[in-house]
Amino acid sequence: MSNSLASIAAVSAGAIASVAVLVGLAWFCMSKLNTSANRNSETGSSDPSALVEWNRGGGSGSGVAPPLSWPHGPRQFTMQELELATRQFDESNLIGHGSFGLVYKGLLRDGTVVAIKRRTGVLQPEFVTEVSYLSEIRHRNLVTLLGYCLENGCQMLVFDYLPNGSMCDHLYDRGQESSTKLEFKQRISIALGAAKGLSHLHSLRPPLVHKNFKTANVLVDENFIAKVADAGLTKFLEKIKIEEAGPSHASVSVFQDPEAGELGGFSEMSDAYSFGVFLLELVTGEAAPNMILSGHESLIQWVESRESLINLVDPRLLGTFTMDGMRDLTRLTLLCMISPRERRPKMDAIAWELERIREKEMALTTVMGEGTATITPGSELFTS
Repeated sequence: MSNSLASIAAVSAGAIASVAVLVGLAWFCMSKLNTSANRNSETGSSDPSALVEWNRGGGSGSGVAPPLSWPHGPRQFTMQELELATRQFDESNLIGHGSFGLVYKGLLRDGTVVAIKRRTGVLQPEFVTEVSYLSEIRHRNLVTLLGYCLENGCQMLVFDYLPNGSMCDHLYDRGQESSTKLEFKQRISIALGAAKGLSHLHSLRPPLVHKNFKTANVLVDENFIAKVADAGLTKFLEKIKIEEAGPSHASVSVFQDPEAGELGGFSEMSDAYSFGVFLLELVTGEAAPNMILSGHESLIQWVESRESLINLVDPRLLGTFTMDGMRDLTRLTLLCMISPRERRPKMDAIAWELERIREKEMALTTVMGEGTATITPGSELFTS
C-alpha cells in the first residue's frame, strides 16, 4: 500500500513539474513577443505601425496599400490625398514658385501641414532613388522631405511646412506693406542655423553640395529657427533640364560662385560663397541683385564702396549691435566671397565663427545695454 501511494505521489509530482515547465515556457515566449512588439512600436519599424500611420494619413480610403518603405523611407502619397490636402490644388493654396515647380500649402487628414512642390514632365528613372536618398537626410536645420507622389504625369515632393516663410519675406520688401524687424542677434542666430544645415550636408560621404543656396532657401519656423530648403534638388534640375523663369532667376545668378563656371563645377567652397551673399543681405537688408545693378562689378566692390558703416547696415538694425560684432560679421561675409575659392573658410568653420560672434555680442549687449551705431569708414572693415 505504501509503495502504491509513493508511486502515485511520484507521478503527480512529475506531472506538476511538467505543467510548470510548460507554463514557464509559454510565459517566456509571450514576454518575448510583447517585448518585440513594444520595440517595434517605439521605433515605428513594424508593419502594424506603418498601417496606423498610413490610415492616419488618409491612405486607407484610397484603396492603395501603404508602401513598404514607410516610415523608414519616403512616403508615397496618392494624388487623392494631395488633392484633398490642397482643395484640388486651388490657387488660394499656392504659396510660391520654385525651381522645381509650383509650391502649394496643404493640410493632410492627420493634421500635418505640408508644402507640396508640383511639376509635370517626363519621369526620370532616378527620381525615386534620389527622393529616397534625400528623405534620409535629417537635421534640425534642414527642411525635411517627407515623401513624393507620381501620378497622372505629375511629380510631386512633399516637405515640412515652415509657417514664417523664407528670409526674403523678412529682409526686403517683396510687395508687403512692411517687413519684419529682426534684431542683430536674431539675424546671427538665423545665419548660424543655416550654416549648421549646410555644414551637415558637407559632412555627408560623399559631401552633398547644395549648389543653389540663397536667401529664398533659408526658411524659418514659428520660433525663427532657420532651416535650409531644396538641398539636393539641383540634381533633379540638372537631369530634367528645367529652364528657370520668374523673379528668382536673377537672384540665383547673383548667389552662385563666379568661379564655379571657370573651374568646371560647384564645390563646398561654392556654397560658402553663396552663404557670404546671404550674410550680406542679412547685414544690409537689401536684395543682392540690386547691389549689382547699382553699377559695381562685384558684391565685394559694392561693399568696399560704402563710405561709412551707416551706409552699409540695414537702418532697422541701428541700436541693436555693437561695433565689434558688426565688424566681425562683415569681415566673415567678405571672407566667404573671397577669390580664389581655396581661401574661403569651410562651413563648419563659418558656423564656429558665427557662434563666437553671437556669444560675444550677447555678452557685450547684456553689459552695455543698447548697441552702438557709431559711424566707421567702410575701409576700416577690411583692416585688422
